[in-house]
Amino acid sequence: MTDTPDYTPPKVWVWNKPNSTMGRFANINRPTAGAQYEKELPVGRHPLQLYSQGTPNGVKVTIMLEELLAAGHKGAEYDAWLIRIGEGDQFGSGFVAINPNSKIPALVDRSGPKPIRVFETAAILMHLAEKFGNAFLPTETAARAECLSWLFWQMGSTPYVGGGFGHFYAYAPVKIEYPIDRFTMETKRLLDVLDKRLAESEYVAGPNYTIADMAIWPWYGGLVKFDSYGGSEFLGVRDYKNVQRWTEQIWARPAVKRGRMVNRTAGEPSSQLHERHDARDFDTKTQDKLATAG
Repeated sequence: MTDTPDYTPPKVWVWNKPNSTMGRFANINRPTAGAQYEKELPVGRHPLQLYSQGTPNGVKVTIMLEELLAAGHKGAEYDAWLIRIGEGDQFGSGFVAINPNSKIPALVDRSGPKPIRVFETAAILMHLAEKFGNAFLPTETAARAECLSWLFWQMGSTPYVGGGFGHFYAYAPVKIEYPIDRFTMETKRLLDVLDKRLAESEYVAGPNYTIADMAIWPWYGGLVKFDSYGGSEFLGVRDYKNVQRWTEQIWARPAVKRGRMVNRTAGEPSSQLHERHDARDFDTKTQDKLATAG
């Protein structure tokens, strides 16, 4: 083994280490909840106000919103405000008021007489689907159960991919064999679960594109197509042929391409739209055009 020396946990854990020992995300991790400072959130002109960043979890919701608009649901117009999680925007009082868990994304639906907050991506996707006549969510009992089962499969299992494999393989300040082996094994098992399902089904939940695909694609499509965490070769993602087929099929959708741009802060400037307030922003406000104009 190439692990660090043995660690004996104290009887009671107390946070007393300097941030410099805790790696890339040290400044945004705390053992307590609640607002750390006062800051109100901006509010735009559309019924739906999204506060997010273009991580896989954020992309789930912007794909859904763009798909709803592409399907003709004009009431799905939205403002997408950038929450820079690396700078701690999620700990401002305004954000904590709509998501006490201080995680992106968070949505405020202002289409009714009283604003409704919605947090956790599965809840947001279901809220939007039901709001727009069960769009991308089957109504037949068995098909709906299958869709929701795969939606919550993603919610329950993918933390092993991001917080597990991604963290210890790409971000942890020290490479430790045990957690890398542990979470690589689980990530490959999950890819295999998905690959076997897609061998028998065009989309994850059946013959139709649903919110389950929208939830799963940013994570597993990201591993296969965009080399999330720089670990694609390490994971052997080319072995999962059905996941590759499905990934490209989803990526061919224009709404998916738009959704992946929104609130994105990494990659080529032309792939980033830091904030989205109008459909025309995709043509006029991508970051490369802003830089050229400036």
